[in-house]
Amino acid sequence: MRNVGTVVRGIRTPIIKENDDLASIVVDSLMKAQESEGFNFRDKDVVAITEAVVGISEGNYVSVDDIATDIKNKFPSGNIGVVYPILSRNRFSMILKGIARGMNKITMLLSFPRDEVGNGILDEDLLDKSEFNLSSVISEEDYKKNFGSWIHPFTGINMVDFYRDLVKSENCEIEFVFANDPKAILNYTKDVLTCDIHTRFRTKKMIEEAGAEIIYGLYEVMTAPVGNSGFNPTYGLLGSNKSTEERLKLFPKTGDKLVETVQSKLKELTGKTIEVMVYGDGAFKDPVGTIWELADPVVSPAYTSGLVGTPNEIKLKYVSDNKFANLKGDELKEAIKNEIRQKDADLKGNMLSQGTTPRRLTDLIGSLCDLTSGSGDKGTPVVFVQGYFDNLAND
Repeated sequence: MRNVGTVVRGIRTPIIKENDDLASIVVDSLMKAQESEGFNFRDKDVVAITEAVVGISEGNYVSVDDIATDIKNKFPSGNIGVVYPILSRNRFSMILKGIARGMNKITMLLSFPRDEVGNGILDEDLLDKSEFNLSSVISEEDYKKNFGSWIHPFTGINMVDFYRDLVKSENCEIEFVFANDPKAILNYTKDVLTCDIHTRFRTKKMIEEAGAEIIYGLYEVMTAPVGNSGFNPTYGLLGSNKSTEERLKLFPKTGDKLVETVQSKLKELTGKTIEVMVYGDGAFKDPVGTIWELADPVVSPAYTSGLVGTPNEIKLKYVSDNKFANLKGDELKEAIKNEIRQKDADLKGNMLSQGTTPRRLTDLIGSLCDLTSGSGDKGTPVVFVQGYFDNLAND
């Protein structure tokens, strides 16, 4: 009988640098960890690699000048509307720097009271007491007068002031507008760059159908190289992170090849079929700060075939409290094991069982891995998960 369920280990690796053989580093680090820790590899184990080191090893970087060049080519008028960027120094400031370097004027449309991932832009209590509501269009002047003193409780920064100063440092004019209807940008300019992440296709379509003349999404910027720059053909600048004051690391583009290579190498060494994925931000929300962690376009941009789909699980507490309310101890455990086996049979017959909230395996496992590795100095860009697919019937 197994007394332990899912086990998650952060795997230490050497510091990953550009052009490193990441697949070999991942495999070697796992084998060293196995030797020192004494665990055994099993079929359906999961190896997860953070997207940050994938992008680094690819050398997939762009400069602020590269962004400025691409933006100039796409918006020759020099006057651009920037719609719904997230309020992030790490995620958007260098992108904005590139846009400003290539343009003469930016009209920035911000949603309120928060951006799409939960970063605040004003005091919600003051909003409730003001003449404005969520349907209002608030000018920069009215924002300054009513809400301009607000600063983020974690960073101590007002991002409107931060973005304004950054754009002006590039000799570009900027005007802010606050509205929850993205079509409001068309009152200021017909040339629009949409910058939201998870609603990007809908937002772009709304503005385009309302009369935009030139419109791109941030996912369409840097989809091809500018000179010798990096690029991402699928996500463009979405998922990028600040590297230096003049350079960004893009979301990885070779993850599919990487996960297959790592899986193949591990099969040769262990004889086991181990699933492999690349993960970025986890898909979870901070209940206190109300920040939704997922600033990447997806949790996992690449994964092996065994991670396709959603979990097939029963709601253990539901069947225990309802169907088997009168059972206890070993009798209850055996009844639940039989329920799980029946669930597996139902799945083969395409029948639905009483299950948990449907979420993709890669979103769940990627979130687990993101929490394990963190974003600081743990030094574990690889996470090894065992027993994730086990259940009581596997005892």
